Amino acid sequence: MVCIYCPGKTQVINSRHQKRVNHIWRRRVCMACDSVFTTTEAPDLTQALVVAKAGNLEPFQRDKLFTSLHSSLRHRKSATADATALTATVIAALLAAAQNATIGQSDIVRLSHATLQRFDQAAASHYAAFHP
Repeated sequence: MVCIYCPGKTQVINSRHQKRVNHIWRRRVCMACDSVFTTTEAPDLTQALVVAKAGNLEPFQRDKLFTSLHSSLRHRKSATADATALTATVIAALLAAAQNATIGQSDIVRLSHATLQRFDQAAASHYAAFHP
């Protein structure tokens, strides 16, 4: 990685995996100017493809997942915050289940429903009604 202060190369001096948010925290030092800074790296699912029911491939859309979870949680006062956190949880589970940058739509539905069941039974029932 290039230094944020100069065009010098950097070296990782400390690295930690953050399980809860599925990020990697790294402390870096510049080999040219000796500056020390921190980076946070997160996986990107925008390049992943979803295998739809008809077998065609379409790009993964985080917003589509968020919208379906939010719709199921709208009976809660904190629906937006809950849907944001649950979307991150489902995406973390999808990263573990993804094979060759493809994710099955059935896997997304299954993991979303299981996550909602652990969080809110009413929301899980609503989700199951619209995603058989």
